[in-house]
This record gives sequence, C-alpha cells and structure tokens, in this order.
Amino acid sequence: MVPLTSIRTSNGKLEIVNQLLLPHKTEFIDINTIEDAHDAIKTMKIRGAPAIASLAALSLSWHLSTAIETSALPEFFASPEAMKAHIEQILAFLFTARPTAVNLGAATRRLAQILQASVAAKKNTLDIAHDLIAEGNLIADEDIGRNKKMSKWGGDWLVRHVEGGGVSSTALNVLTVCNTGSLATSGYGTALGMITYLYETGKLGKAYYTQTAPYHQGSRLTALELQTLNIPSVMICDTMVGSLLQHHKIHAVIVGADRIARNGDTANKIGTYNAAVIAARHQIPFIVIAPISTVDLDIGDGSRIPIEHRPPIEACLARGILYPGVDGIPNQAVVMITPQNLDGVYNPSFDVTPADLITAIITEKGVAVRKEGQEIFDLSDIV
Repeated sequence: MVPLTSIRTSNGKLEIVNQLLLPHKTEFIDINTIEDAHDAIKTMKIRGAPAIASLAALSLSWHLSTAIETSALPEFFASPEAMKAHIEQILAFLFTARPTAVNLGAATRRLAQILQASVAAKKNTLDIAHDLIAEGNLIADEDIGRNKKMSKWGGDWLVRHVEGGGVSSTALNVLTVCNTGSLATSGYGTALGMITYLYETGKLGKAYYTQTAPYHQGSRLTALELQTLNIPSVMICDTMVGSLLQHHKIHAVIVGADRIARNGDTANKIGTYNAAVIAARHQIPFIVIAPISTVDLDIGDGSRIPIEHRPPIEACLARGILYPGVDGIPNQAVVMITPQNLDGVYNPSFDVTPADLITAIITEKGVAVRKEGQEIFDLSDIV
C-alpha cells in the first residue's frame, strides 16, 4: 500500500493533511501564507518534529516563489538589507510555533545561515531568494533518505543485539509511543520507520503502540499508518505498558525524539518516560531514533530542554466520530470527557527520559550506546 503523507507539493500547491481529523477523514489544507504554516504547527494540524521543520522550510520557499511570480516584486526585494530584515522576521515568527522540537529551530537557523551567506556574498535579491528556496526544499527532501538510513542502522543493531543474547530474531515484538511515521516526517519515519524496516526484512513479529493521550496520536495516527502498511500491530492504552511488559515478550521499546541533549537525555511525547522506567525494570532495551537535527549539542542535559505545556482544555477533550453513528455516516465530533470548568489540569506535551534509562541512540550516522558503567552518552560519532 502507498504510505501516508503529511505534506504534499503538487499542482502548484503546498498542502498538509489535517491530522486532527485523521483517521476518519482525510482533508488536505492549503498553506498559502507564513501565517497559515505557523497556525498549522501551533494548533497541531501538523505535528512531529521533522514534519513541522519541513513545513516551516517549505512555507518560506513557497512565500518567496509566489513573490517572484507576481507581476511586481514586493518591497522587500528592493535591497539585500530589506530582504534580510523581512526573512529574519519570518524565521523568528515560525520558530515561535512550538518550542520543544529542536528540528524547527535547526531548520530556521539553517535558512538564516544561507541568508547571511548570500547577503555577505553581495548577491542580488533574486539570487538570495533562489538560494533560500533551494535550501527550504532541500530541508524537506533530505528527510526521507536519512529516515531510511537510521531505520536500517537501528533495525540491524536490534537484530544483532537480540541474536547476541542467544534469542531468535525472526519475530521481534516491539513497543512504540506516539506517532513517528510518514505523518510525523517527510516520509518513512523514525521509530515507526525502524519498525517498518523490521517488517520489510522479515524480522518483525508485532508492533505494539500506546494510544498516547490526550491527542491520541497512537490510536488515531500510528494505528492508521500500520493498518495502511499491513504491519501486524496491537494497540494498548497508555496505562497498560507495565502489564504488556509483564505478560508478553517484548524485545525493545522504540521511540522518536523532539530534542536530545548533549548527554543523551531525551525529550519526547508525554508518556515516553513512563515507558522507559518500566522497560528498565524489565531489562528491555529502550531505543531512541531521530535525525541529527534533533540533537542539541548546546544543551548539556535534559533539565535545560523547554517543555511545552498545552492549553488545559485539550486534556479534557477527545476527537473522533460518533459511535455507532447516524445512518452509517461517520460524523466527526469533539467530546468533553471531564466535568465542565474543571480546576487544575496538568498538560505538558513532552517529558524527558534520562540518558541512564536509554540503551541506544540512533541517527542517520549510526548507533551510540552507553559505555559500561556510564550514565550518559558520547554522541560525537553519530552527529
């Protein structure tokens, strides 16, 4: 089956799939302005650290391409200085959309560097714009290739790790959290990409995944991706991780990341830390897989990672279709699952898993494991 996609650029359009309506309705939204991109990221119509970085980059490319095609160039094309001021304002605005995912900051900094270099080279404004358009497109295009690289690194490492323990690697059962597939990236995925690789190479038994409340990225999005790819899978509630690891043979827990500190501490979707603690209790490998752009070498440890807190109301709501429905029509609905005007709601979007609970960290450059007796990672070989 054809993998799902979060972003598409075709027929002269930049579009995203509205992930708030999945899995029951597939609706693509036009991204016509920088403000559209910012809103889509902030309201989680698109989510996943690599995907939001790709959309931010593509929205700038789209903004400049559209400007070039107009009959009269906008005022910011008047001089390199005007162009620089305009683009810097856009990049700063896009960066505010979501604070935890480092990929967004990496993309905006990378575009800022291209801008600075082009201005310093005394290029004219059209050439500066073309440089930024090319770089924005490249940021999105290169994501699929690196996802496939890291998935192979991770899958092959897990097979060797399991076989090294004297266990057959022909039916590996793994658990993941949240959604890290094509919907969270520009294609293939990170943790879900590694699961896909295990399936494609005949090594996967079953993929278990948590519902991942309160946005249910697991039960809505991961379920849809695994179903689309015909990958054997089982959904569990977030509170069932302990029971699963007690009563079923799970060979690894595999998760993505929104930011990895220099020592290996990792911020990921809320519930990841819970899974890591329980995996450690059961001596099950806990694997983090993410692109190099997710590693933030400027942050020494997880205590310095900013954690986004979402509006309290979001933890009080659930999205889906009415069941059993009216006349067989799948009517979309948002329902409240708490008393109205509930006081006191704690709703962080991410948590931080300490490095000492992580077995391996994987990027497109390879696999890093903690050395015997050490509680932190040396990531120098994989960034």
